[in-house]
Amino acid sequence: MHDTDDGTQSRRFGLPTATALVMGNIIGGGIFLLPASVAPFGTVSLLAFGVLTIGAIALALVFGRLAERDPRTGGPYVYAREAFGDFAGFLSAWSYWTMTWVSNAALAVAGVGYFHFLTGVKPSMGADLTVALAFLWLPALANLAGTRWVGAVQMVSTVLKFLPLLFVAVVGIFFFDPKNLGPFTEGGGNWTGGLTASAAILLYSYVGVESASVSAGAVRNPERNVGRATVLGTIGSALVYLLGTLAVFGSIPHDKLVKSTAPFSDAVDTMFGGHWGGTLIAAAAAISIFGALNGWTLMSAHSPYAAAKDGLFPAAFAKEKRGVPTFGVLAAAVLATGLTIINYTSGSGGVFNILVLVTTFSATVPYLLAAAAQVYFLLTGQGHKVNAGRMTRDMVLAVGAFAFSFWLVAGAGYAAVYQGVLFLFAGILVYVWMAGRRKAAEAADAAPAAAAEPVKESVSG
Repeated sequence: MHDTDDGTQSRRFGLPTATALVMGNIIGGGIFLLPASVAPFGTVSLLAFGVLTIGAIALALVFGRLAERDPRTGGPYVYAREAFGDFAGFLSAWSYWTMTWVSNAALAVAGVGYFHFLTGVKPSMGADLTVALAFLWLPALANLAGTRWVGAVQMVSTVLKFLPLLFVAVVGIFFFDPKNLGPFTEGGGNWTGGLTASAAILLYSYVGVESASVSAGAVRNPERNVGRATVLGTIGSALVYLLGTLAVFGSIPHDKLVKSTAPFSDAVDTMFGGHWGGTLIAAAAAISIFGALNGWTLMSAHSPYAAAKDGLFPAAFAKEKRGVPTFGVLAAAVLATGLTIINYTSGSGGVFNILVLVTTFSATVPYLLAAAAQVYFLLTGQGHKVNAGRMTRDMVLAVGAFAFSFWLVAGAGYAAVYQGVLFLFAGILVYVWMAGRRKAAEAADAAPAAAAEPVKESVSG
């Protein structure tokens, strides 16, 4: 049952590259604005980050255990389908695929702003669209070149964006002033309200923990390395998030941080003077977005690839070359391109914003189903999937991961859930179409055999 894919072992990711894939997908462009985004709620937001980190690590450990038992490409899709059947598996794959290509368009648009800061080029529709499409298609070309190129780009981009963030986190310790932290809760309100409000903004900071399991077929020794890469990548991202945010909180006075539009840049300028920090962090942000697009482009191809192998997505998604499902890469790039063009040419910002909201809900559906699948495997006592000696620990982690995923849904907001559910249900038509084609093909294959049975009986008689 284990899908080894067509790629050779030399083309597959080792543990360092798989870990970089997880970190690169978790740490996108949002980290560079997070400290200012949550500063209005007070330092209780740091506590919210800590709580979320525990939930994210629990989810990472669950993905590691699931991948250890079933290391096929597809990750959450594979687990949902095995536990609950084709329909649940399809919903997981459809939701995840939707999230990847829509979020790629959003990342590309975000990268344009950093490009303007670095180059000084004035914004214009033509130039902005060109830059956004470059952000989309350069990672797509790297993916089409094969897993070696994907891995190389991911390693380099992760290191280049990780080092500046780590620099701010470590050096910030020496410039840390508790007086800059501000109040625990802004306005002296209830701390639980501030915790929940700040958590709603921070919740999606850890989307991407599943990256290694989705691309398990491209990882060497996936039974062992997928779980390790998932946990190491999540912990590494958590350290950058927590230490970096703490350093910014402690180096910039609270009243200035609340109004900051580039908190990491302001932190560097505060530490060393001058204005070179803005250029450094803008470059790191652009590299971070490019690396995230490289990794998410791979995710956008591998999730439908697994579903296509099982007949739940069109067969074209199952075709691969040099270890990469090429049609999936192209399909995601084309769809993201169309959405980006709509954003810049038609002024349909409302449509674009709605689709971005869809991604915030779509990301959580595979998490909920995967965590529920782990609970199902444990409760049904399937011997080949459950280690009895770790039953209690695995159950606690699975329930915690489910609760964390449920919190993600709640934090998405009413608009995101409403739009996301509509888009999710729209996929049912695709499922019905594919299911109908499978049944028709099965009936066609069965007809000749049924027609031949009387002949066999008469001969034997």
